[in-house]
Amino acid sequence: MSGGNKQADGMSVLMAVDQAIGSELLEAEQILADELRSENPYVCDILEHSTRFRGKRLRPMLLLLVAKACGGIRQDHKILAAVVEMIHLATLVHDDVLDDAETRRHVATVNSRWNNETSVLFGDYLFTHSFHLASSLETTYACRRIGRSTNVVCEGELSQIKERGNLDLSELAYFRIIDGKTAELTALCGHLGAKYAQADERIVVAMEQYGRSLGLAFQIADDVLDLTGNEKKTGKTLGSDLDQQKLTLPLIRLLATASEHDGAEIRRLLAQPDATTRQQLAPFFQQSDAFEYTSKRSQSLAADARQQLDGLPNSTAKRILSEIADFAVQRTF
Repeated sequence: MSGGNKQADGMSVLMAVDQAIGSELLEAEQILADELRSENPYVCDILEHSTRFRGKRLRPMLLLLVAKACGGIRQDHKILAAVVEMIHLATLVHDDVLDDAETRRHVATVNSRWNNETSVLFGDYLFTHSFHLASSLETTYACRRIGRSTNVVCEGELSQIKERGNLDLSELAYFRIIDGKTAELTALCGHLGAKYAQADERIVVAMEQYGRSLGLAFQIADDVLDLTGNEKKTGKTLGSDLDQQKLTLPLIRLLATASEHDGAEIRRLLAQPDATTRQQLAPFFQQSDAFEYTSKRSQSLAADARQQLDGLPNSTAKRILSEIADFAVQRTF
């Protein structure tokens, strides 16, 4: 961990998560499975397939860890953990359509295995189920909060689509986009985890900010991975940002610091992307501080996330939340 503490490896963090909230995560998984159970064989096939690329369940993990750090996990938290995972899965399915992605976690995407129409409708199916499940709680608070957050997520995605091909996108505009499309949902997890643990309002605000800073750091690291990662290791289609002409923070910095001659060539490559674009950009990145600059920005956000935990009493859950902030920038999850 940063700040002078020894960094734990990703496996040890996941083991700690399992020990701290493993049974509650399993209960949330069961709630999700029960909610999505269908007698339609086609839907069942898609559901079974989609569970194979859901990853480490970061969002329900965050919600439950925050709940435990703020006083204890209640039944409502388990339901909400299933809800946020459902929403996240819906956004993944829709994102893969938008990016024309073929794989996610070494598995064919829904749009690749079936078609775009199935993906869009399946994503909608997940969204409607998430609200149905959230409405089972005694109050409408979660439904209203989730509805607002999903609107923000969709606005972020719409803004990103609008800005495709805009090679003059500013850092401010970039951060507004990722704050909506990624950080809003992790902020929601922090908020609901604390709120339904009946934490003080000051703590609720801090946990929401923890989730937001974490989500921003996570997305920046993901954007770097899209430019530098190995598809065999990551298990998902990379280079989609270039293919879709999305300007991310490393590219924004690269263009901002390039010479006039290099800038013109970089713009030409970005305006006409193909399978070789990542490789052709590599020499320009080697001469630039773009990745170092981007890393510092993500590390600063991770540090802010950790700082938000200061108001919590010391606990295993708090320590794990701090370590997760480190791994967000290391891109372990």
